[in-house]
Amino acid sequence: MSDRKRSTALALASALAGTAVLLAAPTAQAAVVDVNYNCETPIGPKSAVSPIDIKAVKEGNGYKLTMSFQKGVSSSPVELGKGAMTPSAVILVGGAEKVSVPVSGAPNSEALPANTPIKISDLSGTYTPKKSGKVTLTAGVLTIKAMGTTTTCTPGNSPGPSLELDVTAPGGEAASTTTGGGSGGATLPQTGPEDSAIALGTLGATVLLSGAAGVLWLTRRGQRARS
Repeated sequence: MSDRKRSTALALASALAGTAVLLAAPTAQAAVVDVNYNCETPIGPKSAVSPIDIKAVKEGNGYKLTMSFQKGVSSSPVELGKGAMTPSAVILVGGAEKVSVPVSGAPNSEALPANTPIKISDLSGTYTPKKSGKVTLTAGVLTIKAMGTTTTCTPGNSPGPSLELDVTAPGGEAASTTTGGGSGGATLPQTGPEDSAIALGTLGATVLLSGAAGVLWLTRRGQRARS
């Protein structure tokens, strides 16, 4: 095999390998997380644990978030008639940016008996990222409004993220992550398997372009030599 053909073959192999690794990199990781809600109700403090699931679906420039409760977290001393209770919450976004996304659900579709756990319907809202990168989605404060009263339930066990997601902001603005759990700290470029895959894919594409340019140059040179 000539040096020119060998170089072209190696360039194509490198590009394909980089692309394969890039496509194999995960874009989301989900987990059902137990959240210990401490609720301030009209009849005093209550607490309950509910597994929380958060899903995200790309819609236009943003992502539709859906927060699901697998157990009720509060109760009422009296029956709540159909449509008497309305839930809402916030989802805390961390990582590439730190924001709170409001989510809300429909009123209860049927009467809720007294002194039984209140079933929370799925809560949904839209998150439009301002920066691209990896973000985490974590359950925040839950609010239940019923019959003129407000119950506020705050996670008391510092729950972990229910979802880790790679997001793309409109315009593709790059983002960096911050070290530590607070809002401060030095910013560092994200490192990990996905970054390695992106770097490898970029390298493969660069080698492919270089190989193509070399073939074009050699071809033109050969034509000049024959003329």
